[in-house]
Amino acid sequence: MRAVTVEVRAVSSRRDRQEFIELPFRLHSTSPQWVPPLRLERHMFLSRRLNAYFKHAGAQEFLATRDGRVVGRVSAQIDGAYDAEHGPGTGMFGFLELEDDAEVAQALIGAAQGWLAERGRHHMIGPMDYTMNDEAGLLVEGHLREPMIKQPWHPAAYQRLVEGTGLTKAIDLLMWELVIDDREKILPVIFELAEQCELKHGVTLRHMRRRDLRRDVKVFGEVYNAAWKENWGFVPYSDSDLQHYADELQLVFDKHWFMIAQKDDETIGIAITVPDINQVLKKMDGRLLPFGWWHFLRKGRIIDRVRVGFLGVKPEYQHTGAAARFYVEHFDMAAATPQKWGEMGWILETNRAMNRGMEAMGGRIVKRYRVYESRF
Repeated sequence: MRAVTVEVRAVSSRRDRQEFIELPFRLHSTSPQWVPPLRLERHMFLSRRLNAYFKHAGAQEFLATRDGRVVGRVSAQIDGAYDAEHGPGTGMFGFLELEDDAEVAQALIGAAQGWLAERGRHHMIGPMDYTMNDEAGLLVEGHLREPMIKQPWHPAAYQRLVEGTGLTKAIDLLMWELVIDDREKILPVIFELAEQCELKHGVTLRHMRRRDLRRDVKVFGEVYNAAWKENWGFVPYSDSDLQHYADELQLVFDKHWFMIAQKDDETIGIAITVPDINQVLKKMDGRLLPFGWWHFLRKGRIIDRVRVGFLGVKPEYQHTGAAARFYVEHFDMAAATPQKWGEMGWILETNRAMNRGMEAMGGRIVKRYRVYESRF
């Protein structure tokens, strides 16, 4: 009998886009850890018109088929903002999903590399959907835990399949678990630094308000672009990126967890911690109708955990203890809200200061995401 080989085609039609979105539902529907995304949101995220990413980037999605059946997917993308920061030559891949089949993995990675090579790229990093600030990295530790908001989840087999294609590790991204209503676990130095923050350095902390969110997110961009600039893979937020981000945050905004540090009317630090909407999405099963909306309206009763997505201080103010002040405020908010624990990250494995801070807070690493690379 003739062997049926894997074929890869570019996503080019509405039906292809639907297949691209539906594949993980078919692959992971029986996995208790997997959280189904909202299908409508996925369509909007992939839209060249609605996603601000495409104002400075281009991408192509691919489907792998065998005997007419979809068995895998991947994207390849080129980000002009990344080029402006790091120079040309690097492309990315993402949205990787596939059956446990080495031939499929090789075909998908080969398609992404080929698309990038045709456009003058010689280096590929990923997975990321589409950027490091979206769902990034391949899960290599923590498969038995549910993903939180904007965290990918992958079966353990994916690491073997990806590394079997010749991709090698570029860097690991760490997620730390913090039980944020247990103050006894915090080293005393954290409280000392937090107290000195205002008394010695004149730094104050305030909580954001929904009506000011768009303005505050613009300020967040200034802090992010300064505080994260030296991080691996850093890409600055543009104005259009920030507008898109502000719209996303409206859906998960919680005044208890969105914080700003100021000194003499200057914003010097910011913490955006998001109640984990994935706990609601799991009940919605990818749909708003017929009953998904009801679960969303009840989210305040469902969510008991948070993800600390961004916590940073401008480099020239990192000596003030503002980060410690943010940490202590998180513990105070855990005492006042239903959210008693969470995860912080991702944090680069090379970020010694932040990882030491997590240890001082009594945290432990519970997930590890790996970013891979290849040169061709």
